[in-house]
Amino acid sequence: MCGSGDRRRPPNGEKLISRADPENDAQVPGTASEARRGLTITALIIAGESVFLLPFVLPRIFRPTLLEVFGLTNLDLGAAFFVYGIVAMAAYFLGGPLADRFPARVLLALALASTAAGGLVLMRIPSLQTLIVLYAYWGVTTVALFWAPLIRATRQWGGEDSQGRAFGLLEGGRGLLAAAIGAVMVAVFSGLLPAASETASVAQRTAAMQQVVLLLSVVTCSAAVLVWLALPRAGADEKRDEEQLSLRGIAHVFSMPAVWLQALIILCAYVGFKAIDDFSLYAYEVIGLNQVEAAQAGVLSLWMRPIAAVGAGYLADRFGAPAMTIGAFCVVALGGAVLASGLLGFGMVWIFLLTVICSSMGIFALRGLYYAIMRDGKVPLAYTGSAVGFVSFIGYTPDVFMGPLMGYLLDSSPGAAGHQHVFWVVSAFALFGIAASLMFVRVTRGAKHPA
Repeated sequence: MCGSGDRRRPPNGEKLISRADPENDAQVPGTASEARRGLTITALIIAGESVFLLPFVLPRIFRPTLLEVFGLTNLDLGAAFFVYGIVAMAAYFLGGPLADRFPARVLLALALASTAAGGLVLMRIPSLQTLIVLYAYWGVTTVALFWAPLIRATRQWGGEDSQGRAFGLLEGGRGLLAAAIGAVMVAVFSGLLPAASETASVAQRTAAMQQVVLLLSVVTCSAAVLVWLALPRAGADEKRDEEQLSLRGIAHVFSMPAVWLQALIILCAYVGFKAIDDFSLYAYEVIGLNQVEAAQAGVLSLWMRPIAAVGAGYLADRFGAPAMTIGAFCVVALGGAVLASGLLGFGMVWIFLLTVICSSMGIFALRGLYYAIMRDGKVPLAYTGSAVGFVSFIGYTPDVFMGPLMGYLLDSSPGAAGHQHVFWVVSAFALFGIAASLMFVRVTRGAKHPA
């Protein structure tokens, strides 16, 4: 047992965290600096959602309006997402070792500021070609500079015994922020249109959309300032070994079966998450809601995120993250099957909203869990960035194929049929996720946690 002043390193190269060390107050539960810990996780939450407001939250809530204003088809928008995904896949590998080498504070602030700058391009309502280039740019700013540092910083904040709580708070807090900002976005957009929004011209919708984009750019830039001021300037999170920038960490995680299974779990869960982009369009084309009401249905889905993610995170610390993951996949499979069954039609608002709520609970519970299982997979903290880069490279491939696939399914089978095909895909991947989670439990049972 190490004393409070011990500075020895375990064999895997990971620094032992001392509760008596003031440098670690922002990362270790039980220290005197709870206020600093609270500020740290709050900054991570705000940063974690703000960086995705422009590329993903905006089209998720305003998909019908965005397609009209930009003159796009579903397949066109899917092409932009496809390019983002291709760039992101390479960026995950680059970002993992960077997160093990450079301070999270620097990388996160740079990522947020550069992402916000892209909003100035989006405000000009660019052509499809320029939009695709913009999404490629965002693939670098939101992934290579951002994702692995965010996950590593959150894992360190959770310490040994609160991984579920840490990632549940991160995802739930991000969800609460997204829902609140989404509600503001809808209110701003609606307030800029005539009283009867259905009569608004394309020019009026375009002007309103530009104001929403400006709002999101300001929020993202403000998050960069917050991260720069709030995250620790020195401490365990910012002390790196030069060897961690080598291939050593990547080679280590490559050899772990649990890491491969975690990547597959994330992939199956992320298919469901990408499909929530279709909720507002489903509400508009199948249920018969107008564009503002359809956007509100998309926001309703986002409100489930904090409830599901935080609840799942706390339950995971009690019952185990893998067990909770299996349960969440079951909910997603069932919800997807209902949306795909053809039972929902015009005017069935309340049944549709109830299904959206239940499906969203399962989807967002998974997002609060699939990094919490990293400790169950026995990944050393020193190689967290490399592990995140690897599992993200595989797990987020839906960024590549789901956008074009959804666009193809929706455009080739207009109306209810296209939406049903989308959610059959969601249900199928959820079943694969259940199988992968069961295998993860089998592989990790009885193994020892890293020192």
